[in-house]
Amino acid sequence: MAFGVPYQPGFAPGYYPMGQQMPSAMPDQLAQLRQAAYPQPQPTAQQSSPIIWVQGEEGAKAYMVAAGNSVLLMDSENSVFYIKSTDASGMPQPLRVFDYTERGKQAPQKPETVDDKFVTRAEFDALRARFDALTADKPGKGDNNAKSTV
Repeated sequence: MAFGVPYQPGFAPGYYPMGQQMPSAMPDQLAQLRQAAYPQPQPTAQQSSPIIWVQGEEGAKAYMVAAGNSVLLMDSENSVFYIKSTDASGMPQPLRVFDYTERGKQAPQKPETVDDKFVTRAEFDALRARFDALTADKPGKGDNNAKSTV
């Protein structure tokens, strides 16, 4: 069962019954007029800010990243930057956190305690006693000043 007016040559110019297409040789005049009146903007490369600033680690965690992408996020409160990534399905990967320091400056080192460099008097006396006991059994062994009798 056909709907609408049946096709009759000469009845309605440009009219084609349902299911049939216009011949490809005849351009659509309405589409041409629309293109002339409203030109479509050409897609341009997305221009983003060269540096993305966030406030702290919570700001970095809250930053939305498109599926399959990674972004570099700079912390505005600390000397830290983050790399946030998502997989192809859009699931976020663990947030990577980096500290940065200026080249040429040493990173602050953990202060050494006195106990790390020195032994106590009791430890020294115990070690000396062990040494004396080992050298007393074997005279001449380990004693560089011992005179040899030939």
